[in-house]
Amino acid sequence: MLHNAQVSQTIACALQKGNQVLAHSSASPRLDAEILLGHSLQATRSYLHAWPEKVLSETQEDSFEQLLVRRSQGEPIAYLVGYKEFWSLKLKVTPAVLIPRDETELLVERVLELFAAETPRVIADLGTGSGAIALAIAKERPLWQIFATDLSKDALDVAQENAKRLGLANVFFSQGFWCNALPRQGFDAIISNPPYIAEGDRELEQQVADFEPLMALIAQKEGLQDIQQILREARGSLKSGGYLLLEHGYQQAKAVQDQLSQAGYEQIGLYQDLAGLDRVTVSRFAGHGIAS
Repeated sequence: MLHNAQVSQTIACALQKGNQVLAHSSASPRLDAEILLGHSLQATRSYLHAWPEKVLSETQEDSFEQLLVRRSQGEPIAYLVGYKEFWSLKLKVTPAVLIPRDETELLVERVLELFAAETPRVIADLGTGSGAIALAIAKERPLWQIFATDLSKDALDVAQENAKRLGLANVFFSQGFWCNALPRQGFDAIISNPPYIAEGDRELEQQVADFEPLMALIAQKEGLQDIQQILREARGSLKSGGYLLLEHGYQQAKAVQDQLSQAGYEQIGLYQDLAGLDRVTVSRFAGHGIAS
C-alpha cells in the first residue's frame, strides 16, 4: 500500500503523494493524479481544488492507490478512467479500441468543410474504433448518414454504446474489413484513420504498444498496407467526385500522395496537425463512381 492505513488522507495530501508516485513515470504527474483522484471520488478537478481538506474514505483511498499503481506501470489514463474526450464528446474507451488522439480531429474538421451542413450526405468512417470520428460528424451534421465499420466486434460494441449514450441515431454500424463492410451505395466521402505505424518503428511509445490494440496501430509494407487497400477499395464505393480523407504518419505524406495519384485520385491536398506535422491527405475520386 502507498499509505499508512491508520491515517486518513485529505484530498491535498492524496494529490501530493500521487504527484510523487507518478513523478518518474508520467510527463504530467500532477494532472494525472488529479484525474485519477477525481475518478475515485466521482468528483471534478475543480471540486478537488475547492475542498483540499476533505478527508477520503477508506474505499476512496484504496481505489486511488490502485489506480496510481496501474498508472505508474504505464497504463493509459483513458483506460483507467474509462473515457476520453474527443471533439467535446465524452467517449467510452476500453482496451478494445485505440484511444482517440487530438490530431484525429483534423479529419473531422476537413470533412465538415467539404459540404454544406443543410445538404444531406452519406459518409463512411472505416475502422471506427470507439466511434470518435463518426460520432463527431454525426453530432455536427444531423442530416447526414454516417456508416461506421470495424473489423473488431468488441470495438463496434464500444462505438454503438457511445452512439446510444449520446443519442445519435444517424450512425449505422457494420462489421467487416474496410470497404467490404459498406453497403452497396455511393458515398460522398470515405474517411479513415487506419493502422499506419510500421513494424519495429522506434517512435512507437512502449506504453502505447503495451496497452493499445496493435491491430489498430501496426501495418505491413512500412505502415502503408492498409492505406493502399483502402484507396483501392474506396474507388468502388465513392460517388464520382467523392472524397477520400486519410490520416497517416507525418513521414508518409509523399508516398500516400503518389499512390493516390496513381490510383486515379485528383485534387490531392495535405494538411498539418496542431504540431505542424503532415497528418491528413484529402483527395477526390474523378473516375466513374457508384450511383446513389
